[in-house]
Order: sequence, then C-alpha cells, then structure tokens
Amino acid sequence: MYKPVTMITKTNVYDSLKALPDNFTIDELLDHLIFVQKVEEGLKDSIDGNTYTSEEAREKLKKWL
Repeated sequence: MYKPVTMITKTNVYDSLKALPDNFTIDELLDHLIFVQKVEEGLKDSIDGNTYTSEEAREKLKKWL
C-alpha cells in the first residue's frame, strides 16, 4: 500500500538548521531532514490513530527478538 510522504514546513527546516552545528556535511543535513520528516510522520500517525497496541507490536516484533 502506498503511503504519501508527509510534508515538512519551512519552519521545521529552519528550526532543524538551527539545531545543527556550524559545520556539517550535506549527508548530515539530509539525514537530519529525513529524521525530522519521519518524526512528523510518526506524530501524524499517532494523532490519526494509526498505531499498534503493545500486544500487536509484540507480535510483529516476535520474529526479530
């Protein structure tokens, strides 16, 4: 199932840039922006109720543990 990408705002990008050190690589910037986007997606999913119960999460993670 296709899940559209959650957009981040200029404010989020600006705030993220302020949190970075004075010197950083493009790769570090991209990693940081991707992290911010993933957090925004997770928060939206949480607000929308697209979450797993603890038991559902345990079942999904059982093969990894």
